[in-house]
Parts: sequence; structure tokens; C-alpha cells
Amino acid sequence: ESVDPQKTAFLLRKAWTLYSVTPLYRFHRARLRDYARLLSAFIAAEKQKGLAVEVGVELDIKVALYSLDDLRGSELDQAALLVQLSSRSRASSRNSEDKLVWSGCFCSMCGDDLSENMPEDFTSLPLFLSHGAEGYTSLVGSWFQKTFDCCFRRLAISPLNLSGMVAMWAGCKLDRAASAVELIFSVPCLSQPLDIYYAIHPEDAKALWDTVQKTPEEITQEEVDVFMDCLYSHFHRHFKIHLSAAKLVKVSTAVASAHCDGIVKIRHSQYLPGVLMLLTELAISQIQ
Repeated sequence: ESVDPQKTAFLLRKAWTLYSVTPLYRFHRARLRDYARLLSAFIAAEKQKGLAVEVGVELDIKVALYSLDDLRGSELDQAALLVQLSSRSRASSRNSEDKLVWSGCFCSMCGDDLSENMPEDFTSLPLFLSHGAEGYTSLVGSWFQKTFDCCFRRLAISPLNLSGMVAMWAGCKLDRAASAVELIFSVPCLSQPLDIYYAIHPEDAKALWDTVQKTPEEITQEEVDVFMDCLYSHFHRHFKIHLSAAKLVKVSTAVASAHCDGIVKIRHSQYLPGVLMLLTELAISQIQ
């Protein structure tokens, strides 16, 4: 609720690829402008196959780093860090606007488990979201790993976590007409790939969750299991297919969508902090 919607609108309605990041060593926010110049030179050098590039000269790719003080969940959290890469065509004029080609965001939303006992020289921003070409993600990740002695790892989402997400998001109250709750399953051991799409009316999904959830503001694995079993039973009654034998690979609701490959799209600003808190928890569990 404390997150300013205008300052975090860039996170909404885009497909973000998730990574977990170990703590950054000797990262100083006062040096963001220096870091931007050094990262810009690194990218230019890599694109020219290792030829040295003078720091500070005008380059095709411009780098900007911003500290997002509003984007954190508790006093122990570090402010989020936004990295943006923009390009300008060599043929365009100096007055033309740069085109944003890639964005990345380091954040910690209620990541107290990792931040609590963090040594002074380390900065904990365990969740990293990237949007744009994988090549730029790789370059930015390489520079951060070399500069701050940290490690990036793709953050996959297990079917168990996906089922928890769809149950949680299906139960959210929304101030506008909600889209259907969708689950996509992959059927294993077939010569040709086969996916099963299962769509539930949002009001029906919420009504089911409301009957399952015993304590408001708290979700247990037992409640999630009951919710999913009810959906499976309904599907089997109509189509004679046991979805429990398939693999849940994607869930989608009006709040957010998530894929097992670690790709998330957040759709509703009201629930942005909650989604980031859940993803921060997953990132920390992978680091620990």
C-alpha cells in the first residue's frame, strides 16, 4: 500500500524474466552515475568483441541507474535499483529521444530473512526482473557479477508454487471486471506435445476459494491442496481427464500470470507489493 503506483507503473503489464541474485559486495548508491558510465563502456566493448572503449564517450547504448526508494516492503529492505538501456540510431539527430531497449530491476520486498544478518559491506537485493533481449540481460548480469562479486541464477517456479499463486490470486478482491482464472497443464510422455487449457470464471474461482480458506490473511498448503483438488474433480467429472497426472506449467489471473520457466506478468497495481513479496521469498529460498 505504501508503493507509489506512478513510480512503479513500469513493472505492470510486461513479461519479466526472474532471477535470484546473491548479495552485492561493496555496492554504493552514491556512485550510480559512475556505475552507469562503466556499464555503458563494458557493453560497448563486448559488442565490439573486446576492443577497449574509453569511459565517458558517447555510445550507441546509454545506461541509466535509478534508486527506487518507494519500492521496498520493510525498513530492513534495500531500496530497489532500476537499470535501463536506451539506444539512439547513428542516423538520428542529437535532439531525438532515446529508445528504451531493455530494463532490469533489483528489488527486495519484505526480504528480512536475508537482510537481517547481512554484513555491512553487502547489499541484499535477491530478486532481479529483466525485460528485453536476453543478450542485454547476459551483458548486464556479467558486469554486475564481475563488479560486485554476486551470482545470478534463473528463478524457475515449481508446480507447487504455481498452485499456491493461483489460489492466492483467485481469492483477491478487484475493483474492476476480472479476467478468467486460467491454468495450463503439460501432458508428459507423449510423442507430440499436448497442453490442456482450463479456464474458470473469476467469480466462481473466488467463491470456491472463499469456501476453502479458513483464516483470512493466511494461506496454508492444505487449503491450496483442497482448492486444486476441487478444480481437478470438476474437470474430471466433465472430461474424464485426471489433471493431477499432468504438470501445471502456467497460471493466469487478473492479478498476475506466472510460467514455470520463471516469467511473470503483473497486471494489477494494487497487488504489486504482494506479488513482489512472494517472488522475493522464492528468490531467497533459492539463494539459501
